[in-house]
Parts: sequence; C-alpha cells; structure tokens
Amino acid sequence: MKTEIFTPGRTELAGNHTDHQLGRILASGVDLGLYARCEKNDERVIRIHSEGFEPFEVNLSQMEVRPTEFGSSKSLVRGVAASFADLGLTVGGFDAELRSTLPAGSGLSSSAAFSVMIGRILNTLYNDGKVDPVVIARVAQSAENKFFGKPCGLMDQLACSLGHTVYVDFKTNEIEPIEADFGSMGLRLCLTDTGGSHAGLDTSYARIPADMVYVANLFDKGVLGDVDPEEFKARGYSAADRPIRRAMHFFAENERVPKMRDALKRGDGEAYMRLMNESGRSSEELLNNIVTSATGDTKLQQGLELSAKLLAGKGAWRVHGGGFAGCVQALMPADYFDSYKTGMEAVFGAGSCRELHLN
Repeated sequence: MKTEIFTPGRTELAGNHTDHQLGRILASGVDLGLYARCEKNDERVIRIHSEGFEPFEVNLSQMEVRPTEFGSSKSLVRGVAASFADLGLTVGGFDAELRSTLPAGSGLSSSAAFSVMIGRILNTLYNDGKVDPVVIARVAQSAENKFFGKPCGLMDQLACSLGHTVYVDFKTNEIEPIEADFGSMGLRLCLTDTGGSHAGLDTSYARIPADMVYVANLFDKGVLGDVDPEEFKARGYSAADRPIRRAMHFFAENERVPKMRDALKRGDGEAYMRLMNESGRSSEELLNNIVTSATGDTKLQQGLELSAKLLAGKGAWRVHGGGFAGCVQALMPADYFDSYKTGMEAVFGAGSCRELHLN
C-alpha cells in the first residue's frame, strides 16, 4: 500500500535576508504544497514521477556531489539521501508520485518544499517517523547548499518542515510556534507573481550574504548576528556604501521581526501592517534587492510601485523572499482585496495574484 505525505510551501512574513546571518525570522507554512504517494522498493534506487515533469531516478550507491546536476531536482534527492546517510539514518529506495499545488513562480519555495518532502519520505518509510522536523529542515538546507548550488539560509526549509507559523531566532536557536490568523483581523494576505525570471541571479543573491559577512569581519565576527548593533551604529559608517546599507537593513529588520511577531500574537493588524511597510522600505532602500544590473529586470519594482498606488494608506506591501525578481507580498483589509487583485492582474496577468492562507 502506498503512503501519502503532504509538505506545505512557505511564505516569508518578516526577516528578509536575515536567516543566513544568524538573525530572526517570521515565516509560515501555507495551504498550498506538494502531495506524494510513495512506497519502498528493494533496488537502492529513488524514482520520482512529478506531474508535468520528466521522471528521473537516483542510484543510492552514488551519493557524491555532482556539479553537473546543480539546480536540478535530482541534485536535491541525492543531497537529502546523502545527508541522511551522513547522520547515520536509514536510507533506502522508493518510488514516489508527486503532485504540486504550488504555482510556478509563486514564490512559495518549491525547492525547499521538494527537498523537505524527500526527507519526510525517507523518515516515514525507513526511520519510523522519528526524525525531528528541524533535522529534516537542516538536511534539506544542506542539500540545497552543497548539491543544488544555492547558498540559502534555513528559513524556507524550516517553515516547510514545521508546517505552521513560527518565529525563529537563529542565534539563540529559539523556535516559537505562533497562532496567526489574518482573517480574524479582517485582513487578507496575497502574493503577486510579477513574472520576472530568477535565471542569471545567482551572483546577485550570493553578493548579499557576502556583503553582510564583509561588514561582520570588520568587527572580527563571522556573521552580523554576532555583531553588537550599538557598536555598529557607533562606528558612524556611511550609507553610501552598499555593504553598509545591507548591514543597516539587517540590524533594523532583526529588531523589527519580534515586533511583528508580537503584533500577530495580539491580533493587532494596524501595527503589523505598519511594521510590514517598514520592512518593505528597508529591503528596497537599504538591502537593495529589487533591481539588479545583472538582468535589468524591473517587473518586481513595477509590482511594488503599483501596490503603493493601490494600497497607499490602506494596506502593506513588501518584496517576498530573495528579491530581484518574483513576488510582491501584500496585506490589506478584506474589502480592498478584490480591487487590488483586479489592479495587479491587469498588469501582470490573470491568476498572477493569489490569496494565501497560513497553516
């Protein structure tokens, strides 16, 4: 009999580019995700049949990093299996049929959901479901970093693996489940895919943590999470320098995340939207992850500017995730959602704006 497993996609609520610097984040699993029907086989081979994609297989006798596989689903399967083996966990072959409700380009972290799904399958079929979700998240991150070639932090994988709304402080390892219900506040949350491609953005993404680490090194620290914010401010660095601006974003965003968590916990939608707008402006003006000269793509910028016109004084909007292309996250009173959706889809196409429900 085949086993059925669900893994949610995730939405980033706060903490834009803070996770890789031992910062704080607020994120949530959502009601969209990946569904798998799977069963063991005795061949030491993992076979994946994903709806709409060519099937592939990974031989478990070959679990070394393969640069020629960077960026592929096969690399994630190989990486998760290798990490399970490195941890002394049981690894074996299986056949899985995957179906996704995560729209292409939705910004809901399909690669993290996929790698977490492989970990969940191995956990369920071969490890009696005993592997902790945080361990599965770290395994998935390792697969993305080493085998997929993506220098990401842990936020996406952790939100997908835990499956609900969480506040995380990566410096203290605090993980706090949060009861989050925008509907009870009279608000609706959505993402708009602006249609920009992530192709050619690897260097732009990698430069963000590199810039932050450069500043941390000025204080003899490895990451900004280990730098005293007051000591940084006392240095009086010039915001004309990109690494300094990005460090300024980190410290401001890191202070903002627990405030957004607290607003969620007390159901204060007005305070949450004010802080969400602050987060968005910080990403635009200090982090500078909206437009990059690597591609010259301005669709994300257009989406943010249009959101500002449609929601000024009525809601909140911010870049969602890595940036430079992709999605605008917006939150607004329920009565404004239909007009916002109509306005965004008039520019970015039918179906580009989707409401999100947090798990």
